[in-house]
Amino acid sequence: MATLVENKTLVDYRVEGDHVAVITLVDPPANTYTHEMMRQLDEAILDARFDSDVEVIVLTGKGEKFFSAGANIGMLNSVTPEFKYMFCLHANETLARLEQTPKLVIAALNGHCVGGGLEIAMACDIRIARKDAGKIGLPEVALGVLPGTGGTQRLARLVGKSRAIELMVTGKTFSFEQAQDWGIVSDVLEGDAASFRDQVLTYAKQFCSPNKAPMAVGHIKRAVQTGMELPLQDALALERELQSLLFKSEDAKEGLAAYNEKRVARFKNK
Repeated sequence: MATLVENKTLVDYRVEGDHVAVITLVDPPANTYTHEMMRQLDEAILDARFDSDVEVIVLTGKGEKFFSAGANIGMLNSVTPEFKYMFCLHANETLARLEQTPKLVIAALNGHCVGGGLEIAMACDIRIARKDAGKIGLPEVALGVLPGTGGTQRLARLVGKSRAIELMVTGKTFSFEQAQDWGIVSDVLEGDAASFRDQVLTYAKQFCSPNKAPMAVGHIKRAVQTGMELPLQDALALERELQSLLFKSEDAKEGLAAYNEKRVARFKNK
């Protein structure tokens, strides 16, 4: 379990059946994050990294109203500029750790996903939202600041520079359906909160053994997340090295054998 700070659980970490770790931000109704919550999120990410039984991570918020409304404004209003800087630095490091973890991370947007909440979601690999559950956007400009936990960079990489700048300087929020059109959200699912959770878990389990080879899924993620920031020739070299590791795996042998034998592969994450 994530280390508790001040004896209050702000991030719940648990492993569901079939190799899925569910990390939940717990400070309803808005699930805003403080430094204490971010430290617990950091610990939960490390727990999932080191747990060999975990093959996919789902990140969501407590309740039905918010995935997360971002940083706790009351906390930010009460600390020094030096603390704010260190807070943002640690949050950036935490989200980078999430982004670079070699396991697929799915953000389940169960409610409003704004400000730092969207910045957390954009550090995930796939974002799935519940229909009519809320709005999404980066409205920090209304506070006289910018999205400082990766928002300016990750949004531009998702939607392009011009649209990203327009969305951030206007600070407008928009529907999950619009976010899907722009490529921020992968899918929008209908149903109540319980049904949404079940659908996301079912979606996540398709990437776990025995259905998929988790090492291949994780290496695809690493090739894209790291390779996108490298010159093409260096990225291709990274791709080749990751492929060479996969060719040595039992799952690759199983996948190739199953294809030749015209049967369904049964992967073991080995």
